[in-house]
Amino acid sequence: MVLTNTTLPRTSATLTVRVIKSFEFRTERSLVLHGINLETTTVGQLKGISRQAVLTQPGWKPYRNIVLDTLKLYTKAHGAKTTNLIINLDNDDWILDDDEKILEGLGFENETEVSFFNRELYEKFKLDPKTSWDSPSRQQLTST
Repeated sequence: MVLTNTTLPRTSATLTVRVIKSFEFRTERSLVLHGINLETTTVGQLKGISRQAVLTQPGWKPYRNIVLDTLKLYTKAHGAKTTNLIINLDNDDWILDDDEKILEGLGFENETEVSFFNRELYEKFKLDPKTSWDSPSRQQLTST
């Protein structure tokens, strides 16, 4: 069996960028990027490519007013996913703080998923990771 993370060369990988607008309301949209060279693309370049896509591609207007400044590894192909539906709250060492690092050196491979979000909003959400779905009024609606 051939795993999909090895079907494309590292010079032409497909990455999924989970662009997060709101942690509380679980608002995110996936941006699929094709042909990314993991051997030469830096974290900073990936942020730039992603921001440019949000600014220019159709359907992204609601996301254009969010300051997107942080990338965090979400999962690799065939890896375990987090139980949190919006972002992996564990492993803050997966936050990609160094814009000069090459993606391949960080373990990126074909079909890697990363989250792209506003760091300040992330830090606030971590302190109180409740979503709008957790509200008491919502719980009353689902229990009746």
